[in-house]
Amino acid sequence: MIQTIRKAWKIPELQKKLVFTLLILLIFRIGNAITVPYINVDLLESQLKGMGATILGLYNVMSGGAFATATIFALSIQPYINSSIIIQLLTVAIPALERLAKDGGEEGRKKIQSITRYTTVAIAILQAVGYYFMMRRYGILAAGGDGVWPALVIIVSFIAGSSFVMWMGEQVTEFGVGNGISIILFAGILSRVPTMASSMIRGVRTWSAVRSGTMTVDTLTEAGYTADAAQQVLNEAMAPWGIVLLLVGGLALIAFIVFINDAERRIPVQYAKRQVGRKVYGGQSSNLPMKVSMAGVLPVIFAQSIASLPITVWSFIGIPEEGTLSRSVYNAIDTKSVVYMVVYFILIVGFSFFYSSIQFNPVEIANNMKKQGGFIPGFRPGKPTIDFIKRVLNKITLFGAIYLGIVAIAPLIAGKFIGNNSVAIGGTSVIIVVGVALETVKALESQMLMRQYKGFLE
Repeated sequence: MIQTIRKAWKIPELQKKLVFTLLILLIFRIGNAITVPYINVDLLESQLKGMGATILGLYNVMSGGAFATATIFALSIQPYINSSIIIQLLTVAIPALERLAKDGGEEGRKKIQSITRYTTVAIAILQAVGYYFMMRRYGILAAGGDGVWPALVIIVSFIAGSSFVMWMGEQVTEFGVGNGISIILFAGILSRVPTMASSMIRGVRTWSAVRSGTMTVDTLTEAGYTADAAQQVLNEAMAPWGIVLLLVGGLALIAFIVFINDAERRIPVQYAKRQVGRKVYGGQSSNLPMKVSMAGVLPVIFAQSIASLPITVWSFIGIPEEGTLSRSVYNAIDTKSVVYMVVYFILIVGFSFFYSSIQFNPVEIANNMKKQGGFIPGFRPGKPTIDFIKRVLNKITLFGAIYLGIVAIAPLIAGKFIGNNSVAIGGTSVIIVVGVALETVKALESQMLMRQYKGFLE
């Protein structure tokens, strides 16, 4: 990756694109440091720290920590991602949108993009209003923040920030390198690495203090901590060997993701010869590639959102007191429990099959192959070919779903094993970071390849 960037930097045109991309990312990081007025940021961070296992915790990770500090980019690109997913699903469900996507050409693509933008703004409005009322309910607003004018300032700031982030992503896609939305998401997730490193160091110091006996619940209580806060500090303790385990496991996870990301099943396709006048067309061999990670990271995002929904609702209502039946149920479905991990894994498998069925249509593939005079050796065109593609698709999807499940569950198991869940690297974040890095490198390599052939084509 570093070699590719160094080579691209030597090409003036690509150098301008890289500088433009870095400039947009700089603006994004500056926006993440500008807080919205009328909000008590310290109270908000404290509140969201206890809700890290909910959907709000996922939003905070995707925004690079901006969601917990109420910056102007707090909503980040979440509204755009949700809008893109909704429009993509509606394209399959609504015939008019399906025709626009398939037969509309460039004009149809622009119309769908315009619909996605409007949907993004609508979702941003809903999320901004919900975010404001959540902060108002928990008393997170600063003094003088209860009026109509402060509410308008807070909500409009979040909506404008989300719309501006969407615009920046589109500018990077057009004038920069790679997919702009993915690059911004990539930068937001990586920005949390220093925080994670400092959390590890703090965990080791806490572990050392606990081992020496200088830090206990009693000493923390005497220092002004509540009993729950003191226990939370002690739970952040991490043994030095835990850091080594996380680093080794993280590197192994990255290598596994890189391997699977490029893995694909290639079905051989033979095209029959046909004669038109004196010329003979066809007769060549090709293949039908089917990627193992066809669904990408979307099944993990869907599964995490639904699996953590009960805890999210309970967090808003109020966490039950210790010793009650409700607290036992709460602990049983908590994001650190075995029940949650099993449900999470099953949902990932289910959403993988659902999304693959939307992305890859065996009937359409077989019909297009038949129209072009192609066939799979050993299978007749029509239903036998469709059945064969379906069987292969189910096997590939199952393997890809298990892969996604392992990547998503492994950090949770590692956090449970070392006794510290706050520093576990999210599987969703790792998949996104590695996937975006690989896609960006491929985009740079393809652009460099085009420029190498430019003189030959002229």
